[in-house]
Amino acid sequence: MANYFSSSRDEVIENLEDQLAALRKEMKSLRKVAAKRGSAAFEDASEGFANIYDDISHRVLEAVPPLRRSARRVEKHARDNPAAAAAVGLVVLGLLAALMMRRSWS
Repeated sequence: MANYFSSSRDEVIENLEDQLAALRKEMKSLRKVAAKRGSAAFEDASEGFANIYDDISHRVLEAVPPLRRSARRVEKHARDNPAAAAAVGLVVLGLLAALMMRRSWS
């Protein structure tokens, strides 16, 4: 009877070892698949970010000349009308101060 339990125990251990080897093989396969998918996802994200960066840089480059023209007009107007420029500056400073005071009270 002890021989029966010993052979049954050996079979169970052998069966468990086989299952463990199969699980290890499956885990190795799953790691490879996950690595491939992760790599592909990273490449897709990199391409997407590169496209977004290109789009933003083109838009900024297109927006710079009109902004420069507007800045030159404002500068010319401020030189021609220094009192009005000072008044506008004081109004802007007052608005900023009001916003800061409002936040500090909240």
